Amino acid sequence: MNILTVPVTILRLQYTILRIPLQLVEDQLMSRLATESPARLMYERTLGVLDGAVGGALGDRDTERRGEALTERSDALARAAELEQEAARTEAEADTELETKRKQVHQEQEAAREAKQRDVEQAHRREDERKQAAERDAEQRTQVAKKNADQLAAQRTRTAEAEHRAEQTTLREAEKAAAAPAKAQLKDAANKQDEAADKRARADRVEKLAEAEKAKRRTETAANGQR
Repeated sequence: MNILTVPVTILRLQYTILRIPLQLVEDQLMSRLATESPARLMYERTLGVLDGAVGGALGDRDTERRGEALTERSDALARAAELEQEAARTEAEADTELETKRKQVHQEQEAAREAKQRDVEQAHRREDERKQAAERDAEQRTQVAKKNADQLAAQRTRTAEAEHRAEQTTLREAEKAAAAPAKAQLKDAANKQDEAADKRARADRVEKLAEAEKAKRRTETAANGQR
């Protein structure tokens, strides 16, 4: 046996003993926290960095791989949480903007409808006044003149109503155009949620690998203890 191997072996054993309370904290305390809890992610990442550094320094590849897996898992979960929060914020902003635009378009539509209705009512009043004047003048004019006046009044009324219908069509198109950007933001939020779910799935796979590595280490430790 190389004389340098003995100190390294002792150091590995000492780190294994030192890590037992750290593992107990993880198993008994941190495991009770949510998977994406900031405190749990920070603890697991710190433990993973420590395993990676000690494993690399002592040439313990198993410990180093365990540290790398734990660090990668905590980083992936943290990123997934950030993406999920960002997607939620984006969705909330899109919903707010969409609702604001809808209210704005609705208010503009109502104002235009009221203005157009006033115009129609005013046109009707004017036509009624013209009709009354025409009726008064009819006593002095021929029946043909009265008929022409009625036809002119009816044509102007139809024109006002046609303008009103055209205005309604324009307002509906404006509402659709205003809602298009907000719908695009909702789609972007959905894409980010999909990305977050993918990140979480990868994190779960890494966690399973880490758990398998832990089980392997515990089995080896138990076997070494029986020897």
